[in-house]
Amino acid sequence: MPELYPHPLSDMPIVILDDNAAQRVLLKHLAESSGYHVVHTTDNPTEVYGLIRDGKAELLLLDLHMPTTDGFEVIQTLRKLPKERHIPILALTADDSPTIKTKALASGANDFLNKPLEISETRLRVNNLLSSRYSYLELNRQKDVLEQNLLERNRQLEISHVEMLTRLARAAEYRDDENDEHIWRVAKTASLLGQELKLSQEQSELLMRAARLHDVGKIAMPDGILFKPTPLSKAEFEVIKTHTTIGAQILSGGHSPLMKMAETIALTHHERWDGTGYPQGLKGEAIPIEGRILALADTFDVLTHDRSYRRAMSVEDAATEIKKERGKQFDPKIVDAFVNLLRRRKLPVTVH
Repeated sequence: MPELYPHPLSDMPIVILDDNAAQRVLLKHLAESSGYHVVHTTDNPTEVYGLIRDGKAELLLLDLHMPTTDGFEVIQTLRKLPKERHIPILALTADDSPTIKTKALASGANDFLNKPLEISETRLRVNNLLSSRYSYLELNRQKDVLEQNLLERNRQLEISHVEMLTRLARAAEYRDDENDEHIWRVAKTASLLGQELKLSQEQSELLMRAARLHDVGKIAMPDGILFKPTPLSKAEFEVIKTHTTIGAQILSGGHSPLMKMAETIALTHHERWDGTGYPQGLKGEAIPIEGRILALADTFDVLTHDRSYRRAMSVEDAATEIKKERGKQFDPKIVDAFVNLLRRRKLPVTVH
């Protein structure tokens, strides 16, 4: 017999739950002769729950009157479960009482047929329920595709946004670091420190990306102060300190983990472990871990490269200075991680 309902409905699995073996054989033959390729039969409700849970059922043909667990209990159980509650159910019974149909539909059955079954009507009801199920699944699939497209679009927008902000950060640093490598070196050092501190791979990679924006607020600093070759006055230092809050403001409003971390880093990378840093005077672990990591990574790079106001130190001298600030400027455990990296020759980072 030719298939009445070709693909995709013909490949949607049907489960038949009936305590009568002859009825199971009859229903299975009816379904297969109608062109449905996957038909499971059982007299065990637990097996039905498993098939539905495993995605091996898109329609349940259910006998209402069974000796142990009746069909009404099966319906009620399925409708309470998050994944199983949407499976269409065709209730079947030889009970011709006037209230049985109403009770079945009220319990959560989607359709109802009296036994003995009329073949043409049964085929139509099965097809209608599977068509509805297919439409439901297809709508959900399209919804997932749209959500994925939206996520990808947002990801691309974020990449563009971060690229723009990174260019701003590079523009600010380029005036003070003509090789344009400071932000990349600091980012790599921060990521290595994150790994040494047992941050997750995802967090370490996120740290490396977010760290590139740590000094984006310097774009607003006057050249006369930013590149002054002599020590800053108290008033000038107050101006320089605002690059943290300005950077955080530039980066604020983002919803992704990357933008949130970048905002935190911009704001907190000049806080000190002893509470004497800026802009908020945070102390100890009140400073976010990414800010504490950046504080050391940034300082190490500044010490080991020429700046407008002084010549670079050797790596050894810079390490000595950093170790002196253990428990003062820097988190002790981050200093220890730094020392371990140096010992294993993982630092200094010299290229991006």
